[in-house]
Amino acid sequence: MAKNQNPMGERAKRVQEALSGVDKKLAVMSGKGGVGKTTIAINLAAYLAKDKRVGLLDADVDCPNVNKFLGINEPFGIENGKITPIEKFGIKVVSFASLQEREDEPIIWRGPMLSNAITEILEKTRWGHLDYLVADLPPGTSDVALTIMQILKPDGMIVVTTPQKASVVDAKKSANMAKKLNVPVLGIIENMGGDIFGEGGGEKAAEELGIDFLGRLGLSKVISRSGEEGKPFILDNGNRDFEAIVENLG
Repeated sequence: MAKNQNPMGERAKRVQEALSGVDKKLAVMSGKGGVGKTTIAINLAAYLAKDKRVGLLDADVDCPNVNKFLGINEPFGIENGKITPIEKFGIKVVSFASLQEREDEPIIWRGPMLSNAITEILEKTRWGHLDYLVADLPPGTSDVALTIMQILKPDGMIVVTTPQKASVVDAKKSANMAKKLNVPVLGIIENMGGDIFGEGGGEKAAEELGIDFLGRLGLSKVISRSGEEGKPFILDNGNRDFEAIVENLG
């Protein structure tokens, strides 16, 4: 291969061409699983979609949940090798769940295959003109998160944590990863706070990292039920705490 040939560089260029109509790209990340980042991502997208053009990318390849949380059962469209997102609640949605024949079908891939899959989805999706593209990342700080930061090049990263120490430590890892890769960290959201899990861990982590604390969502039956019913909770009766979090994002 000639020295000036760089396949990943070419693919990154094609990704940026595919995203040329996207004004701002936001990523939602957590080092630990089960902290509610998908809930945050879909409700952020739904809130923004009230008066903006919004896309939502489910970047969790092996355990995608965005479709289930939004009540989507059909596959996205594919024409001439290009992907047409599914539209739900005014959001253009692309999830790897749309490629699975059964929702309980495992995807058993090594890291390079995961990274390649993410890159291919980004290359081939016709997002059109969007004010915001929100990416819901899988847990951890390895292959997929690295690919998203290097190829998607988010304009901002939102870190989600629950109040417990283990979750806070992993959230700090996520924030530090973004910093090392020169992705702006917009702040930390503490989810599921209250009597059961406590509160304050997210705010303390934000202070230690020198980043913004965006706000806190309490453990809520309404929020939990919304995911089971396939509709963002922000669309029903609103949620002042969540609205304040979005306002804090600027």
